[in-house]
Amino acid sequence: MKQQEFDRRRQALLAQMQPGSAALIFAAPEAVRSADTEYPYRQNSDFWYFTGFNEPEAVLVLIKSHDTHNHSVLFNRVRDLSAEIWFGRRLGQEAAPAKLGVDRALPFSEINQQLHQLLNGLDAVYHAQGEYAWADVIVHDALDKLRKGARQNLKAPAVIIDWRPLVHEMRLFKSAAELEMMRRAGEISALAHTRAMEKCRPGMFEFQLEGEILHEFNRHGARFPSYNTIVGGGENGCILHYTENEAPLRDGSLVLIDAGCEFNGYAGDITRTFPVNGRFTPAQREIYDIVLESLETALALYRPGTSMQEVTRAVVRVMVTGLARLGILKGELDQLIIDNAHRPFFMHGLSHWLGLDVHDVGNYGADRSRLLEPGMVLTVEPGLYIAPDADVPAQYRGIGIRIEDDIVITETGNENLTASVVKKADDIEALMAARQS
Repeated sequence: MKQQEFDRRRQALLAQMQPGSAALIFAAPEAVRSADTEYPYRQNSDFWYFTGFNEPEAVLVLIKSHDTHNHSVLFNRVRDLSAEIWFGRRLGQEAAPAKLGVDRALPFSEINQQLHQLLNGLDAVYHAQGEYAWADVIVHDALDKLRKGARQNLKAPAVIIDWRPLVHEMRLFKSAAELEMMRRAGEISALAHTRAMEKCRPGMFEFQLEGEILHEFNRHGARFPSYNTIVGGGENGCILHYTENEAPLRDGSLVLIDAGCEFNGYAGDITRTFPVNGRFTPAQREIYDIVLESLETALALYRPGTSMQEVTRAVVRVMVTGLARLGILKGELDQLIIDNAHRPFFMHGLSHWLGLDVHDVGNYGADRSRLLEPGMVLTVEPGLYIAPDADVPAQYRGIGIRIEDDIVITETGNENLTASVVKKADDIEALMAARQS
């Protein structure tokens, strides 16, 4: 992503800040895996949004002196030959302005000596209190020095404002550059799901199928998944966030895979459910077709001016109609809908925002009633999960099916970012049959 994109975002935030203020955006800390080893570093999404900088121990300071003047300061780690030999290269202060488009860079090790000077005399500081306790301490100490420094002509900002509502509203609307990243994340994620269908065989273990997916992510330049991959065979598909991925895949069962890659920080999020042996049983196909009709209904309805709440109502009607047709639900259609009779079988939301986080930031409105606008990216993920002990006809017990695509709302409707992996039952069977030839 070009530097101009990050510059544009900073200016957009500064335009919303009051004169005489500064915004402090902290990088994520490293996360210990065990003893003296860390998890692979993953930057704080808000910090990444404004910098594209993937090092810990960093703070971006955006200072708005008045409406026509502002400047940016980055605190980051100093160059250290010994540390870099062991743990990798650091950007340092000298290279940071040209690389990241900031006005100047200061050592993070000096933040306790420098930050209060940057905040001196300002009226307000924008800070995400409670996100990181150690960051709160740094900000508190800087403000405390200013409050106690009246004799030295020091003056502390009188107000602390949370920047998250401003930033998260910005992040909700994806730019053209962001959509290019999300299209690629969707394409790579789709390739991985296609590979899983091609490689699946009875007797494999769930973790082996997960390995095929991660291989495809890596092969196309997406080193990490955007969340822990779900590979649930048989009854495990009824566990919404099943991640053990340790059971064998049995002939005659379905496997539900919920997996997406992270590409340049942006998440893909796809779910496909398919038969381990390549052929749906009649009962599996009946449930599958209800879920697919639910997805297709949602894809046809999502456009500017509608809402997740409105589309969910239409999807629930499709589900209840289908479940009643199969004898899983009994009663009058409208009353079943009023009674939320679908909830034991579809217990999660239809959609969520998608972006730098797989469950991305942004206000949904009361009961997800916010009207959708172009540039919003969201998932569409109906599912039906029939517990092994459910009081339903026996042939449907233990079937868990979810089908999920990612879409961006456009001026006239929506664009499906993940359409390149098949989802119609006949197409799945044809793809899996072709693997034999």
